[in-house]
Amino acid sequence: MKRFIEGEARTQVTLLPECLDDYVAEENPVRVVDVFVDELDLGALGFEGVDPAATGRPAYHPAILLKIYIYGYLNRIQSSRRLEREAERNVELMWLTGRLAPDFKTIADFRKDNGKAIRSVCRQFVVLCRNLNLFSQSIIAIDGSKFKAVNNRDRNFTQGKVKARMQQIEQSIDRYLTAMDSADRATPEVAEAKAERLKEKIETLKKQMQKLKDIEAQLHDSPDQQISLTDPDARSMATSGRGTGTVGYNVQTAVDDKHHLIIAHEVTNVGNDRGQLSNMANQAREEIEAESLTVVADRGYYKGLEILACEQAGITTFVPKPLTSGSKAEGRFGKQDFIYVAASDEYRCPAGQLLTRRYSSVEDGMLLHCYYFSGCQSCSMQKQCTTSKERRVKRWEHEAVVDAMQARLDHDPTMMRRRRQTVEHPFGTLKYWMGSTHFLTKTLPRVSTEMSLHVLAYNLKRMMSIFGIAGLLEAIRA
Repeated sequence: MKRFIEGEARTQVTLLPECLDDYVAEENPVRVVDVFVDELDLGALGFEGVDPAATGRPAYHPAILLKIYIYGYLNRIQSSRRLEREAERNVELMWLTGRLAPDFKTIADFRKDNGKAIRSVCRQFVVLCRNLNLFSQSIIAIDGSKFKAVNNRDRNFTQGKVKARMQQIEQSIDRYLTAMDSADRATPEVAEAKAERLKEKIETLKKQMQKLKDIEAQLHDSPDQQISLTDPDARSMATSGRGTGTVGYNVQTAVDDKHHLIIAHEVTNVGNDRGQLSNMANQAREEIEAESLTVVADRGYYKGLEILACEQAGITTFVPKPLTSGSKAEGRFGKQDFIYVAASDEYRCPAGQLLTRRYSSVEDGMLLHCYYFSGCQSCSMQKQCTTSKERRVKRWEHEAVVDAMQARLDHDPTMMRRRRQTVEHPFGTLKYWMGSTHFLTKTLPRVSTEMSLHVLAYNLKRMMSIFGIAGLLEAIRA
């Protein structure tokens, strides 16, 4: 007697075949996808093909294709070709689509042609979360992360890269010419064969040099002096590793600290975060429909004008100030060592002298007031303070807003730990799901659509964890 569990024979015929619904348990996440899409008004969201054409071949309903995509991104299947195969063999997808199996071109075209509507679906899910009061009294953490594009680093060019590559080609040509001279001294048979190979290599390098010269001419016409050949919108960006970078996109997110749901997101091809604070904070406030909001971000978002814009919009900010003082780096007193006296509009220096306001100037669109003390030359601490005749301190006209923010951080230093615990986990999860390739599509609008599907899948999984499958189904139907 065999001591193993045995399966049924493949040729066994059953009298009463099981229906597909028997293979999908009540707690299966695919039921959430089905109910969520069925509850959407696809026509109002902007999907094409909701109303069928009177003539021609019948098309697939947009709901079917949207269910395929949401299911795929929930299960880390982003490729249209892989989704085509899954629709033919995956029992859950068969249940979800009613055994329909669109080809990969139909699936890919749906994502391409309905990008704006798909992004609206992602926002619609945030509306559902808001209606369930999941964002009440939340603190919003804002952060950005670099995601790789399909553009290889070798197909991204800047002025520095072009010059370095031209120098390498010139050195290679010189090396091959020297090798040809050496080959002439060999036997005639060997010399002829070697010379032929070297000539081919030199010719190839000359063609590459000409291509680089053409790219160099195009760089002068490019607004940001950068060109990507595979994905024209992808940009070379520095990453946290010293001396490293990636060609891709900068994805901004706003995450609530209670349930770690992504409230708002945006894909940009700007390599830094300095101009994104007020934009993302306002997006988050609109999504949760709050009159006031508290946001926390890392020092990469520190910019006086952005902090002022948030303050004027009723948004409380927590952003640490980067310590970039050149004087401090050289061992002298930094600006933080000078205490501002608001009552008399003066600065008190480390030696106890008062620096009075002397003049004002406009720099980068900001009105700055300059303060200094005329008796610095007689001070015993001058060498620790400045290399000039007097130490000058500049103050922005709205610096009181920045000072108030710094005071909030000093009273609640745990905010930065909460930021890290809130916003970095979603990025790690998304990059793990996406794999080493990250984005599969090209150009900023299509990449934004792809990111919206990833965010929707992430939020769906978070809600399943919070409510459970049955609870979420009930909440969606309500």
